Amino acid sequence: MTSNSIGTAGKGPGADGFAPSDPIELNDEDRSKDGFFVQLAGVAEAMIAEHGKDFAMGALVLTARFIAEGKPHTKGAASLDPAQRPVSGPS
Repeated sequence: MTSNSIGTAGKGPGADGFAPSDPIELNDEDRSKDGFFVQLAGVAEAMIAEHGKDFAMGALVLTARFIAEGKPHTKGAASLDPAQRPVSGPS
């Protein structure tokens, strides 16, 4: 048996003391983040269906780059002071 870099080789289901079917309790922040992941998945699936994987990946990478560089995400927001730009979240 070989081991991997995080030391999980050979551990089967439940080896950490939790049964695989045990629900995980999420706090408010984790539920919020989970909601965003659900939204991102829906947007990604729609982009792939309409324009293909290459477009979807490119659009998401560009969005990540805009976030990293602090650039506005919409033309309307570009004219606003960064502190005045709208922020939205999952509904």
